[in-house]
This record gives sequence, structure tokens and C-alpha cells, in this order.
Amino acid sequence: MLTFYGKRNGYCDSVSRRSFMRIGALGLGGLTMIDLMRLEAQAGIKSSHKALINVHLGGGPSHQDTWDLKPDAPAEYRGEFNPISTNVPGMQICELFPKLATMADRFSVIRSIVGSDGQHASFMTQSGWSKKDLAAVGGEPSIGAVVTKLKGSTGDAPPFVSLMGNVEPGYLGPTCTPYQPDGRGRANLTLRREMSADRMQNRAKLLSELDTMKRDCDSSGYMQAMDTFTQRAVDVVCSGRLADALDNDKEDPKVRARYRASGDRNATREAEQFLTARRLIEAGVRCVSLSLGGYDTHQKNFSQLRQRLPILDAGISGLLTDLHERGMQDDVTLIVWGEFGRTPRINNNAGRDHWPRVMGAFVAGGGIRGGQTVGETDRNGGEAYERPVHVREVTATLYHNLGINARRTTIIDPAGRPQYLVDDREPIRELV
Repeated sequence: MLTFYGKRNGYCDSVSRRSFMRIGALGLGGLTMIDLMRLEAQAGIKSSHKALINVHLGGGPSHQDTWDLKPDAPAEYRGEFNPISTNVPGMQICELFPKLATMADRFSVIRSIVGSDGQHASFMTQSGWSKKDLAAVGGEPSIGAVVTKLKGSTGDAPPFVSLMGNVEPGYLGPTCTPYQPDGRGRANLTLRREMSADRMQNRAKLLSELDTMKRDCDSSGYMQAMDTFTQRAVDVVCSGRLADALDNDKEDPKVRARYRASGDRNATREAEQFLTARRLIEAGVRCVSLSLGGYDTHQKNFSQLRQRLPILDAGISGLLTDLHERGMQDDVTLIVWGEFGRTPRINNNAGRDHWPRVMGAFVAGGGIRGGQTVGETDRNGGEAYERPVHVREVTATLYHNLGINARRTTIIDPAGRPQYLVDDREPIRELV
């Protein structure tokens, strides 16, 4: 059995979220890895290995202290950080991103995102929809679930891996949930010492032979298909490719050093999630979701960000360098964002509160045009006054980079109705 445990995150609304998923012999009504692979393959669609790394900054990052600083605003809005110039003339970001400032030509920032529902959850960044928008039976699916449905597995790796706990599949159902290789479940991706790959393959062969009578009596071809998917499930474990990808100790130490963040060992461990994501993509995963928390800064906003932002600087810059050195920059899209922005005015606790009216995002790779700022907010960072960008324009862009036309693609929901992925939104024209 494969058992994958998610993570627990707490926010100011006192909501705790913990996910639990088992893949294996789950008993009555359970889904095995074989079930997942069989249902993934029903789509039958294969393409080049376009991929997405979707990073959620849990709590809602302060847009005016990261990508959209306001040095000319009054002191009660401006904050403590200064903007620094990048290698793109006229483009500035926060001083706590010195590594990223040297490679701004490789990324763009969106400063005028609207459409947030203001809720502490990753649902919107993972799907493009808010809970209030739910129209389909079962709810709207995450991008990773859609990729699972339309693109399927590459063979040795699942299409969708979550390093952040559960990501809701919506109306696509549990067969499109991500693999969650956390906690004790990770050990089950490798063979035990007493079990060799040959022995496990022999067990799979024996199972196939025991089912010969059923298969011969089965005119639907179901049992023959089961043989194929059983072998694929065995191959995932026997190859060890997924388990190897999750083990950063197997990375070149010189490459790994790029992700070294200032602070304690935990800071570097967080930054190395970006390295893990890259290794998973190289192993064949199509979509990786991960989360970095600590952005619910109702108090001590600036002291908290002095600890949090260097982790982003190390993680993102290390990833962008790796992608370019490996020639993956046109195939892998990276987006970094949260559930909403933060209030323009600093509160009495040196913090910023929830502000769903506008937020920012960082996007790179996937063939987008880098070195840009898309949209602008007003002088105090409170409203999008130039080129508002809706959340679903962002997700339409992500789908576009994955080779999916979100406006024309429909998926049938459990009620038999065709559902569009992003309504009538187009990809962001400045980027694609």
C-alpha cells in the first residue's frame, strides 16, 4: 500500500487543513494505483512534456512589499523595504530579492490581479476559481487534475504531484487527485531490502497468470487492460525514478548549493522544494504544486518578510538557473502567488491585513516573454488602475503554456454537462 500524508497549515481564521490519501489495497471502494493509471489512460492523449510548477504562498503575500513597491507613497503605506533595480532597465523589485534582480529578463511580474474571493485557501491559485464560482457538480477541478485527465501519465511517473497536501480534483473525481509523497508514504515508493525488482516482477506475472481464466471469459478486454496497468504500477516502484526524484541528496552538491537560503537549515530545506519540483518534472511529472507559508502577516509584517523572502530568492533563482542550464525554460512554467494581497495602509501592529481587491504574481518559463511588469496599481497599491488582470486570465495562460486551449476545451461533468476550464478568459497577451 502507498500511503501519502499531507501537511497541516494554520492561518488567522484558525482553519487547519490536513489531507490524507492512500493508494494501494484500500479495501471496498478504494482506489489503487492501478485504478488511477487505468483511468488516466482513458484520455489517451500524449504530447511533449510541457509542465507546470505552481507555488502557493500561504496566507496571502504583501504585493507592495515584494513585486510592487511604492517608494513615493506616504510612510503609513510605503513600508520598510526599498526597491532595487534589476538587469531589465526600469524594472524594480524588493531589495530582499538580490539574486532574482540579476535575472529579471527571465521572468515577469503581474501587479494588477483581480478576482480573489479573499479566502484563506489554495483553491483559487490551484484552479482559477473561487468557491463562490462553483457551478459544476463536485466543484471546479485544479489545473493539475485537468492535466491528469487530458494528458495522463508519462509512464514511470504520475502526472500530478502535490508537495502541499491535498489539492481538490473537483468534478473530475478522486482519480485525478495528486500523488502526495509526504511522511511515511515516501518509503513505500522504494522496494524493501528483501524484495528485489525481479521478485516483484515475478509476483506481477503470477497475478496475471492467476487471472487468465477470467481474462479469457471477459469479452470487454477489462482484464487484459488490468494486466497492462498492473505492470505500469509495478514499474513505478521498481524503477525507483519517482523516489530518486524526491531525494535531493542525490543532486550534484554544486547545483544544490544554489538553493541555499540565508537563515537556519529549515530555510534551505524550504527553498529546496523548488529543487524537488525540478527533479520531479525531469522524472516525468507534468504538474507539481507546492506551498510556502508564513505570509499571513497581520502583525510584524516586515520582520516576518525579512525571514521569508530570502527563501523565495534562493529557491526561485536556483530553479530558473537550473531550467536554463538544462534547456527546460520553454517547457516548464513557474508561477508564484497567493490567495490575495495585503492592505495598503500598515496597521498598528506593523502588519498588513487581507486585501482581495488586488494582488501580484511572479511568472517565468513556458515560453513567456520575460522582463516585463504587467498592469499597475495606484500610488498606494490599493487598486488596479491600469490593465486589471483577472485570476482566470492567469490560469488561461498556464493552460496555454501546457498546450491546452482553455476557452475551447470542455470536460463533461458527472451531470453530463460540458464544462469550460476558464469561461471566456484569454491568456495574458503581454506574456504569450
